[in-house]
Amino acid sequence: MLTKNLFKKPGNPLEWYDARSKNSMPDIPDQMCISCPECRAILLTGDLSENARVCPKCGHHFRMNARQRIGLVADPDTFAERDAQMTSSDLIGFPNYKKKLWHAKLASGENEAVVCGTARIGGSPCCLFVMEPYFMMGSMGTVVGEKVTRIFEYAARHSLPVVGFTVSGGARMQEGILSLMQMAKTSAAVKRHCDAGNLYVAVLTDPTTGGVTASFAMEADIILAEPGALIGFAGPRVIEQTMRQKLPPNFQRAEFLLEKGFVDEIVPRKSQRDSLAKLLSMHRRNL
Repeated sequence: MLTKNLFKKPGNPLEWYDARSKNSMPDIPDQMCISCPECRAILLTGDLSENARVCPKCGHHFRMNARQRIGLVADPDTFAERDAQMTSSDLIGFPNYKKKLWHAKLASGENEAVVCGTARIGGSPCCLFVMEPYFMMGSMGTVVGEKVTRIFEYAARHSLPVVGFTVSGGARMQEGILSLMQMAKTSAAVKRHCDAGNLYVAVLTDPTTGGVTASFAMEADIILAEPGALIGFAGPRVIEQTMRQKLPPNFQRAEFLLEKGFVDEIVPRKSQRDSLAKLLSMHRRNL
């Protein structure tokens, strides 16, 4: 039986469109754009990456992973990683911890929440550790504490300065008291490194909180911070509930801590390599 549209020329699928969508907004994949949480500007992710993940409209500093930071501050092809294969295990049988570790490795591409090694910044040799926000929010467990301790011990043996980038939600509760012990262990390593006459520069990024703040993050000879970084031990809501007082505006932000003397200088991300190179050059030891 002949049908009405039997000899109708099929439409070109490249020219087809749905009349209902004629006036709709174009469909843009989520991976292509990101909204700035400060100024609400819509930014292309490619442009954001080229701008060191800093909003070109308002200067908001987005979080960046450890490898991006290393590429930003270290001289090209000078970073040599140490203790890369160290990874955490379920030491106290915490529910679902093994699954969380597995997801953290997939999300971050790292074995742990800190990357350590040696590098040169502006030609000056140094040890470098960078915490990874996409591995369980940079939480400090036994392996993080061990890797940070080892890099300070290596730096002390070889009379090298240490540059550290911190970003952390604090001690890793899935490892219980063993994670809290890392505060004392890392602090002791920083003290031995300092007693040997070596420089330690910390760069605090958003957020640096909990046990990391209460240990090696705030023990540096020179403490720098990124603009707007949240820095503190307990969170603002916990403090307000405990003290039953309203906190000042921008409490625990880098600018507030600079005003109170807890931070030496606020350095935008694009200036960090030059600032670190200058500091390392000024304190370079001729042994």
